[in-house]
Amino acid sequence: MKLRRVLGLGLAAMMLGGVIGCSGEPLTTREKGTLLGGAVGAGGGALVGAAVGHPGAGAAIGGLGGAAAGYAIGNHEQNEQNQGYYNQGYY
Repeated sequence: MKLRRVLGLGLAAMMLGGVIGCSGEPLTTREKGTLLGGAVGAGGGALVGAAVGHPGAGAAIGGLGGAAAGYAIGNHEQNEQNQGYYNQGYY
């Protein structure tokens, strides 16, 4: 019975976090790159990890590496976008 309560509270907290996390301004190019890189990296890492018998570790390592790469690419794109706005006189 206690396990059901803990799981129910955990699920409610995750749902609340999802609602709060999705409110606000749209994602920037940098944030989109980080999320996409993390998702792709986690998926690829899980596939490679499953091949060697450790899908969880592969997903964690791939997710971190993918998020770092996605951040770097998204940051570069965001900086180019900002520079374009600056050159056009928006800033």
